[in-house]
Amino acid sequence: MHISKIALGFLGLILTLILAVLLGEWIFEKTYQFPKPEYGVTFSPRYARYLGLDWQKTYLQILDELKVKNLRLPSYWNSLAPEEEKYDFSDTDFMLDEAAKRGVRVTLVLGVKQPRWPECHIPAWAKNLTVGHRQQEILQFMEQVVKRYQGTATIWAWQIENEPFLPFGEGCDKYDENFLQSELELVRELDSRPLILTDSGELGVWVMPMQLSDILGVSVYRTTYNPVLGYQTYPLTPFLYNLKSSLVRRFFARANLKTIIAELQAEPWLSRQDSNENTPQSQKRLFSEEDLKNNVIFAKRVGFDEIYLWGVEWWYWMDKQGYPEYLDYAKTLFE
Repeated sequence: MHISKIALGFLGLILTLILAVLLGEWIFEKTYQFPKPEYGVTFSPRYARYLGLDWQKTYLQILDELKVKNLRLPSYWNSLAPEEEKYDFSDTDFMLDEAAKRGVRVTLVLGVKQPRWPECHIPAWAKNLTVGHRQQEILQFMEQVVKRYQGTATIWAWQIENEPFLPFGEGCDKYDENFLQSELELVRELDSRPLILTDSGELGVWVMPMQLSDILGVSVYRTTYNPVLGYQTYPLTPFLYNLKSSLVRRFFARANLKTIIAELQAEPWLSRQDSNENTPQSQKRLFSEEDLKNNVIFAKRVGFDEIYLWGVEWWYWMDKQGYPEYLDYAKTLFE
């Protein structure tokens, strides 16, 4: 009987929480002044090449056909410094020059952990260094990037690392709060533009990244893959993202300016364990045009004023495979 009462009490608590969320969602939908969001995309030349695309041609199509006005671009350490103390900025120069010609607003990502797998993009010459030595090399690299582009007006903000608080990636060093502070301090000394830190929208606590940054960027992934559980859809509502942002900012980070969606899932999450997922037909089953539309609707209902979609390279790859519907829909967002 005692166990039964505990079980009933726990069930009652769960039901109360569910009802509270549903009530909060209803009030939020009725009273919140939803902004008209600005859309953007994250573009990775490396991922475009991986998909077999001409990355420069694709990038120009993104600017001229999609007419994207907000971009998040990487500065991969192993691409820009393939040899120690030898830099090759040609790819980044090209992207920033073309963006500037069209009045595009750019967030440039700095550091070792950046968008796209393997997350930590470490050059071969730096992999066998001690962690402390590697951190010094990373700071030197970041300084070179900021100094090269601090006069580039098209860059409106710097993003420091990508989801540094999330233990996800290959070959990454263990998270070091002191080192992250050093990165932030370095960039603040060199330039006055806003600093963005990103965190997982579903798994992150948000307190530390919001305290340390001017702007918090969060990811919104509706369906992901776990080796144990398989494909799972997060049981979260748009209201919970907005509520979490408001509470963390109010109680822990009043100086933080705002929260944006830095990554909205707009491509399938592949398991990397099933080679059958490589076909466009299987990827369409994993992530349909309707999934893309529903994710955009979901993101708009979160109520943040900037949404960066994740998967623009994949839209162009699918278009080449005979599935233009993703790209066609995306064009309606940037009109």
